[in-house]
Amino acid sequence: MIEAEERIISSEYKVEEKQFETSLRPRFLQEYIGQNKVKENLKIFISAAKARRESLDHVLLYGPPGLGKTTLAHIIANELGSNLRSTSGPAIERPGDLAAILTNLDQHDVLFIDEVHRLNRSVEEILYSAMEDYALDIVVGKGPSARSIRLELPRFTLIGATTRAGRLSSPLRDRFGVISRLQYYQQQDLQTILTRSAAILNIEIEQAGAVEIAKRSRGTPRVANRLLKRVRDYAQVRGNGTISHSVAIEALNMLEVDQYGLDAVDRKLLLMIINKFGGGPVGLDTMAAAISEAPETIGEVYEPFLMQQGFLKRTPRGRMATSFAYDYFGVESKDNSIQKAIWEG
Repeated sequence: MIEAEERIISSEYKVEEKQFETSLRPRFLQEYIGQNKVKENLKIFISAAKARRESLDHVLLYGPPGLGKTTLAHIIANELGSNLRSTSGPAIERPGDLAAILTNLDQHDVLFIDEVHRLNRSVEEILYSAMEDYALDIVVGKGPSARSIRLELPRFTLIGATTRAGRLSSPLRDRFGVISRLQYYQQQDLQTILTRSAAILNIEIEQAGAVEIAKRSRGTPRVANRLLKRVRDYAQVRGNGTISHSVAIEALNMLEVDQYGLDAVDRKLLLMIINKFGGGPVGLDTMAAAISEAPETIGEVYEPFLMQQGFLKRTPRGRMATSFAYDYFGVESKDNSIQKAIWEG
């Protein structure tokens, strides 16, 4: 089975793409494409905070990977005219690590914590008072001689990003004043993003070529920009350097990404449900064993997009392929076969 991070259409962050993504990242809200509701709300909250000369309320950004949560964190800091300090939940292993970060913040700084749901519980508890009271309670010593010291912190804004908002504890979630959910992008917005990225990278692209890549990008800017790079390579070697509609189709077909954004892994998963289990229902553990994959990977990486596009559905008894999935493969569904038999008497 292909690992999730190796798939061309994976929305997971890849370390080797850091420089590429940074070069394409917009710096201010007016340059940011899509997520209009989130963008409009942030404009108001940021403008109000700047008018009062206060720090912006703590912000929680959540949604599937690759939709621009890190980009928005940088934009918020730029709009506020503040310094941005970045870290991630797994990187803060001990309360002392968090204390060192917080005590080095300046007034109105922005602290960005990616994967905030992965914070250690002892670290999270230290964060409560920092977010609410802008103070840090530190226990010095042990046993009867232990005493608590309170350190005052500068007013700062914490921006937390997560793909799994449900894993945040209620006390932490309640301390965020601004909570924004990022949605999958519309094709038109992805087309605009691709045109902008192509201009920055000095890539010749026709509108029809951008439309074709956007259509197969699974509603995710990160996937769209990754496909753009690979289609550019194909255009340079097999074409005249311009990404036309035909070149985009040929390149994406070579990469086995179809018109719905499905790749070979998605098709294998759906065919397994249809052929081996009669379309389902089938349990997650059984599916995982059948394709030698971890159940969490199927549930968190493969399934969400297939369900969103209507190829797969969850039932109390397990996962089932939909009639749309049968139509996609040109196979007669179980329900249609039964109905046909009834009609033929």
